[in-house]
Parts: sequence; structure tokens; C-alpha cells
Amino acid sequence: MFLGELTYPVANIEGVGPAAVRNLAALGVVNIAQLLRHYPVRYEDRKNTVPLSESSSEHPAVTVAGVLRHEYINWKKGQALKVTVADASGEASMLCFGRNFLAGKLPPGKVIRLTGPFERNKFGELQSGSFVFEDFDADSESKNFGHVLPVYPLSGSLNQSLLRKAIRSALDSYAVGLNDELPFSLREEFGFPGKGECLSSIHFPEELVDAQAARKALIYEELFHLQLTVARRAAAMRPEGRESRPWSDKLIDKLRGELPFRLTADQESSLKDIKADLSSDRPMSRLLQGEVGSGKTLVAFMAALGVIAAGRQAAFMAPTELLARQHADNAAAQLEPLGVRVAFLTGDVTGASRGALTTALGAGEIDLAVGTHALFGSDVTFKNLGLAIIDEQHRFGVEQRRKLTDKGLAVDVLALSATPIPRTLALTAFGDMDVSSIKTMPAGRLPVETHLARMGNESKVYNFVRRELQAGNRAYFVYPLIEESDKSNLKDAQNMFSHLSTVVFPEFKTALVHSRVDEEEKRRIMRDFREGRLDVLVATSVVEVGVDIPQASCMVVEHAERFGLSALHQLRGRVGRSSRQSYCFLVYNEPLSDDGKKRLMIMKETHDGFVLAEEDLKMRGPGDMAGTRQSGFLKLSIADPVRDLSVLIKAREKAREITAKDPELLDAGMSGLRELFSCCPPFDENLLRTG
Repeated sequence: MFLGELTYPVANIEGVGPAAVRNLAALGVVNIAQLLRHYPVRYEDRKNTVPLSESSSEHPAVTVAGVLRHEYINWKKGQALKVTVADASGEASMLCFGRNFLAGKLPPGKVIRLTGPFERNKFGELQSGSFVFEDFDADSESKNFGHVLPVYPLSGSLNQSLLRKAIRSALDSYAVGLNDELPFSLREEFGFPGKGECLSSIHFPEELVDAQAARKALIYEELFHLQLTVARRAAAMRPEGRESRPWSDKLIDKLRGELPFRLTADQESSLKDIKADLSSDRPMSRLLQGEVGSGKTLVAFMAALGVIAAGRQAAFMAPTELLARQHADNAAAQLEPLGVRVAFLTGDVTGASRGALTTALGAGEIDLAVGTHALFGSDVTFKNLGLAIIDEQHRFGVEQRRKLTDKGLAVDVLALSATPIPRTLALTAFGDMDVSSIKTMPAGRLPVETHLARMGNESKVYNFVRRELQAGNRAYFVYPLIEESDKSNLKDAQNMFSHLSTVVFPEFKTALVHSRVDEEEKRRIMRDFREGRLDVLVATSVVEVGVDIPQASCMVVEHAERFGLSALHQLRGRVGRSSRQSYCFLVYNEPLSDDGKKRLMIMKETHDGFVLAEEDLKMRGPGDMAGTRQSGFLKLSIADPVRDLSVLIKAREKAREITAKDPELLDAGMSGLRELFSCCPPFDENLLRTG
């Protein structure tokens, strides 16, 4: 039996009553498998003696001591008992705040087993207000001393004693004879113990080194199966055996001749990668990632030209109509003069117009279709779709990607991301894709100067922005809310639009845009802002992606502490898209959390999106690093792909090595995958099987 098949309710364990069942459920523990995967967060080594004189917060005392005397000291709630004890190394005081009843349990002359973090106060006296003791009996074995004890996350009225007893009972009743999820060859190669032994050692180790060995094995096991999942998805999405496809540089060379600049080295390298993929006998699955404004879209257009010139069609899908419209406008301006037939399709295109467009697509009379998710609608067909380009691809699920590629035969996929993908994420959620990176910016671009401003000092920011507006530049003001909320005192876009347009900048033309603004009105506002008929744009994070206004030199984000690193970086990327110096002001409200302070300081000091992405991942953790549609894929019970990156890389290499020799292992590994991920719903086996 595999661990994941132990779906018996925790109520089956003696001593786990209704209250404990409710509290365990709050921790996500409802069955035996989940209970056995409720791993300790740390251990208390009560096996090895630590004298009172050597105690500290990091190394609590573990000793046998005698009670010397009692006294009472003053504290804010009255008198508190102070018990002086001593072992062979010296004396120390136990401060019993709110526990004066311990005087009866600790009479002078009594000998006790004692543990706790004793530290010296300003007078040099060893003291502790957090301690555990029991009567010393040399003839009987202690339950609380002489062992390495696990310390678990708790909820409600749960306590460590109840959890330890429940987990020990579950181990005794269910863990014997559990099947191993790792192949025997791997366990033998790395010297990993079996699953039952791992569970026993991680919960109740004889020594700390045993717990470390078990943890190492369980982490590797999870990451190995994660990489088997990635291998299956890659195999499903990139079958071998298609005929290699032609590629033509004819239209690309024409476009190069029209450009007023040369491609950067990273753009050239990425285009070379794409060309090699598109000419191979396996469908391309490549992620093109890069800084905001680094020129990914141009590389994607050139990839489309290589396919179109060879006689096939391309589709360019974006997550929002605003972004899709911008791509369509750019494609019309850059590609139609080369003879490329471009069409724009969203959910708003209906009736006769939609019918005419889909008919033309099916007849091959359109070379490049640009649009939103409407591109994979049931009424949309292509005559010969060769390349699917997906912008901001992390906003689309795997299923949505497949719906688009199903519009053709062995369609090549090029995914774009303006949010640099940390290496950890590239090896996990996007491990089935090859990765090209554009790290260099076009010549002449200056780093955006980033300044922090405390709420209350906005007038200084407004005065600076006014000078930029007077110089002919434009500015964004971004807020976390559309409208005022009774549940918070945050500034909102609607009220601030009124304030900025009538009080702060009455002499400049200002407009408001957010997700509730009608799409046609939104397009008109963005067009006016781009063409200079507007000076100030007040918005929510709807402008985070896809808005390219070279004349915008100021980005002001108010309540910046409410935005994540990735969002702040994207917003800052809306300015600095020309050779002019640009500025980003992050206006924050106090008090700031530690994470809030860290985010803002990172933004101030770092412009490298790849560094920011790594820091963002460290702060948010792996559970959220793939976005809402894919985060369930990464909910692991003990492994942390960020912390355990070196193990992840080794597991990936081994998974690839083994599956290359024995593809059947992918199917054999499914039982282990079901077992590992069953405790972390939603687990979609079809996703693993089909990609």
C-alpha cells in the first residue's frame, strides 16, 4: 500500500476526538496520510544533556536539577513565583508568571528533570519564563526526556502532546510495510531508507542526524516525482516524428531593413534558438522571457514572419483586449507593409464581421491572427496553423494553451513573459519548455530612477511630476482600488482622479481607466494618452502590462506596500521606454510590515528583473510561484523548490536520465505521483497525462 491510499479519517486514531478532528482539519489534515505528512517544523533534543550554565535560546538546558528556594517578585499583575534551582553547573531561576500554583509542585529539596531556554539578565542571573519539568525518577523511563521530540504546527486547542501521541499511534498502526515511491535503484544509489523508516525517523528520530537523513530522502522523493510529471508533460506536448518544416528569412530580412536600429545580441540569440526549433522534427515549446521593453514582441513577430514566409499561418494570443489591440496595431504598422495579412479577433467581434474573419482564416487568406482567448473558440479554424505565440503566458492555463495548438497539426508554441522566470520556476512549472532570455535592453535606454515617499509627503512627488508634465512628458498614477471601500482606508482611483484633475493638476488633461471602463472607451483613452491628447492617466493595475507610451516619464504608485514585487516591476516598466530619463515614485503608508519594507527597498535598489523575480519567489514561496492556475501543481508537503534548488536540479537530471532509458517509468511513476499529490488537492491526473 502507498501512503496516499491511507485515506482513513483521523478519527480512527485513539485519543483524537471531535475537537481535535476540527483543529486538524484547519491544518489541512483529515486523513491518516495527511497526518503522517504533518511533518515537524523543528525538534527538541532532550536526549543530550545541556547544563544550566551553557543554556541559551538556541540551545535550551536539558538537565537534572534540585529546587533550592522560593521567593516572590513584583510584576504588572501582582506577585509572581520565582523558583531557584541548581544543577552541577550552577544556579538558575524559573519565573512562574501567572503560575504561582507551581509552588506546591516544586517544593525545596525536590529533584526534577528540566528543559528550557535559560539566559542571563542584565544582572548576570540565569532566568527562564518558559520551561518544562517533571519529577525525577531514576528507576523509570521518562516520556518527555531522554528523547528527540518533534515540534509540530498547531491549530486551535491542539497541543504537542496530543499530536505526538496521535502520530505515533498512526505510525504503529499503518506505516509498517508501506510501499516505496522511489525506484529501488535510486534508493540504493543514494542510500535512502524505505518509506516506513523515513516516516518513523522524521517524526521520532533516535538522533537528529536520523531526522535529517529522512528529510533529505523525502525531499528528494517529492522533487523527483515532480520532475517525472514535467517529463510526462513535455513528452505529451512535444511528440517526436513530425517532418521538419521549412523556414524562410525573406520577410525577416525585409523587416530588418526597415528597422532604425539593430537587434541586441540577446534578441539575435533568441531568434536563432527559435529558428532551430521551428526547423526541427519536434514541435517547439519555448519560453521567451525578458525585461519589460527588451524587445520580445519584435522577436516574436520575426518568428511569425519566418513561418508565414514558408507558407504557414501564425496566431498571437494576449490575455486582455487592451494588450491584444496593441499587438494588432503594432503588427499592422510593422508587418502589413511587408505584405502580411493581419486580422484582430476578440470576443467583441461578432455577427457578420466575425463570420467573414473566421472564413478568411479557414481559407488561409489571413497570415497572422492577433487576439484574446477568442482565438481558440469553436468557430475559429485555420488552414495551416504553424506557430502559436502566447503573450504573458503565465495568465493562461495549460488547457487553454492546448486549445489553441489543437487548431493545427503539431503546432509550434512560443510563450512570452515580461515577468522574468526564476530558475526554480523554469525547472518546475515551465520545465517542459526550453527557455530563451533577453537580458540586455535596447541601446540608449536609461534605468528608471526609483524613489520612496511616505504618505503625507505626496506634495513633493506631485510638484516633481508637474515639472515633468510642463516639459511635455506624461505621467501615470496607479491605485490599488477602483472605488472607495468601507473595509479599508486605501486611496482609490475614482476619488483620486477627481482630486488630481481638479485640485493637483487642473491645468493638465487627465483621464481614468480601470477594469470596469467599457472596452471601447478604454481604447479611446489609451489612444489619446499615447497620442498626447492626455497628460495624466489615473488607473489601477490594469496598466500593468501591454501599455507602451514612450513619452511617459513618471510612474506614481500610491499605497505601493499593497503591491507585490512582480506587479511593481511591471508598473515601473511602463516608463523608461525611450532615451529620456524616467522616474518611479513608490508612495507607501505606515506602518509597514517587514515584508513590505523589504519589497520597497528591493525595488529601490534593484532594476534587474531577473534578480527581482528570484527575490519575489523567495518571499512568496513556491506555492504561489506559478500563478493561480498552476499553483496547485507545486503544493508540496516537505520540499521547497526555492530552498532545495540544488536537490531539484539533481532530481531533474536523474528523472531525465532514467526516463530517456526507460520511458515506461513515466507510467510506473503515476502511482507515486497520485500518492504524493493526493494530500494537496486539486490533483489533476489528466493534466499530468496530457500536458
